[in-house]
Amino acid sequence: MEVKAGKLLSQINIPSDLKKFKEEDLVEICKELRQYIIDVVSVNGGHFASSLGVVELTVALHYVMNTPYDRLVWDVGHQAYGHKILTDRRNVFHTNRIYGGISGFPKRSESEYDTFGVGHSSTSISAALGMAVASQLKGETDRQHVAIIGDGSMTAGMAFEALNHGGTEKSNLLVILNDNCMSIDPNVGALKDYLTNIAISKTYNKFRDDVSAVLTKISELGPNAHQIVKTIEKTIKGSLLHKSNFFEALNFRYFGPIDGHDVNNLVKVLNDLKDIPGPKLLHCVTVKGKGYALAEKDQTKWHSPGLFNKITGEIKKSTPKAIQGPKYQDVFGNTIVELAEKNEKILGVTPAMPSGCSLNIMMKAMPNRAFDVGIAEQHAVTFSAGLAAEGFIPFCNIYSSFMQRAYDQVIHDVALQKLPVVFCLDRAGIAGSDGPTHHGAYDLAYFRCIPNMVVSAPMNEEELRNLMYTAQLQNQGPFSIRYPRGNGVMPDWERPFQEIIIGKGRKICDGEDIAILSIGHIGNEAVKACLELNQEGYFPAHYDMRFAKPIDEQLLHEVFKKYKHIITVEDGCIIGGMGSAVLEFMADHNYTANVKRLGIPDRIIEHGEQPELWAECGYDAIAIIETVKSLGEAKITKELAG
Repeated sequence: MEVKAGKLLSQINIPSDLKKFKEEDLVEICKELRQYIIDVVSVNGGHFASSLGVVELTVALHYVMNTPYDRLVWDVGHQAYGHKILTDRRNVFHTNRIYGGISGFPKRSESEYDTFGVGHSSTSISAALGMAVASQLKGETDRQHVAIIGDGSMTAGMAFEALNHGGTEKSNLLVILNDNCMSIDPNVGALKDYLTNIAISKTYNKFRDDVSAVLTKISELGPNAHQIVKTIEKTIKGSLLHKSNFFEALNFRYFGPIDGHDVNNLVKVLNDLKDIPGPKLLHCVTVKGKGYALAEKDQTKWHSPGLFNKITGEIKKSTPKAIQGPKYQDVFGNTIVELAEKNEKILGVTPAMPSGCSLNIMMKAMPNRAFDVGIAEQHAVTFSAGLAAEGFIPFCNIYSSFMQRAYDQVIHDVALQKLPVVFCLDRAGIAGSDGPTHHGAYDLAYFRCIPNMVVSAPMNEEELRNLMYTAQLQNQGPFSIRYPRGNGVMPDWERPFQEIIIGKGRKICDGEDIAILSIGHIGNEAVKACLELNQEGYFPAHYDMRFAKPIDEQLLHEVFKKYKHIITVEDGCIIGGMGSAVLEFMADHNYTANVKRLGIPDRIIEHGEQPELWAECGYDAIAIIETVKSLGEAKITKELAG
């Protein structure tokens, strides 16, 4: 479906086109840009509310700054749809997050206006500071560097580290704090309360308006203008806030809070800030979902709603499949409550993803036993370690790709001390349209090499329940359970708990000539492959390994003694994954066999639907069938030749 841009927006392909308009036209341009985002996302899907909330800020930045020479670094990227549309991608914006289309996040290889690739949060200040220092070293004193970070992203340690460093540099850095009290879910923590107190202070807001008036006349104050304003600000801000301004204490000039939806005032303020040297922070108060009433009302639901009717707001449900279970995340969310009702030591922990991982179910049922610690994966892991050290059983739920940010804590604070933290890795394997920043490609490999760590993956919802049940029974050390984004295969998944022997796989079916060893949900593709192969006269065996560590050695002895052709299948990187564990076993025990590993190859996989990417990577049902046939034909040819 073709979506047409408004009269003014249709004339803007790059920011230099935007600059041709008068300032009084910017309000209408913002209106058209917001409507264009609504029109396209409603029929094509994607992130929604975040970009609506920064329409005015996006327009003002590209109107004032000399992009791409001036560097804009968008944090996370959920908020960058308007930026993409204004930077020569309006005509392909309908391909956003679609297989073969443009990325849903800023991406350096996609556009010169995307100065830094993002997907995970809280990286913008560090990156922009690095660019600012580089410009300083190159003598580019006129270049602007702007980090646009949401207040939710400010809770991560990396953002604090960057502010701490940035305040000691004299580089030309502007941090814009997009304060909407939201990440995906409502923000939590003391920083959120601090920002809210500033935003609602009547006295401070009066002072803010006065400072804004001073800034607009800064050129009239003479050669010592900046020093005069700085002195006045420092004196009055301290007395008004009754305590040190957090950002000022880190040597950042603080301006705001200002209305992030007043595009004309934003233009004035940004023009003035360009003339102020050194590190600065502009505090903009915005509304996530601005301009679409339903998104303003329920910002979590409309963060990424899928397809919807833009008139009625009805979110369209996907076409139901013949056999489809619940989402794995909902199995986790309901199961942890069920287990916690029987075991008072069980607690839940998530870094700012309660709705994304369904821990919100426990937070509602047991608010004192479930913790959202904000966007802070490192803290989430060590906080869980502290709970475990005092006898509790924390289920720490972190997306697989986000867990990469806390790898040191997993090793140093959990595994080294053999603390019984249960890591539930959501979005493991190919994550779909979120693309390479969110694919959980590496957890099997990076957890398998950690001593004392159990590495498991359920093939279906019942196994997820039973692995969670098993994990809270043992007290031997960390236990990881990885599962994919999306739905399982068992509508009747709520079955009685059964303990699983740690390190024990299971045989799905016996066979001839070839054995397929799978781990996790992707094993269901192997089941489909076996059913079709059986009809064509091929009868491979199929084993669900369940554990990459400890791997089932008894099962592998059986397989290597019986089969000369072995196919391993995993929704994870081939290097270091379950297939590598099988090869290591073969070498350690002096077996010989023809082992073919199927999984994510050694390259970056772009965005697309999961089945599309499984096929591209060569480990969906069709690829498994082709691999079995190729190995079978090779064996027959060899026997005939002999």
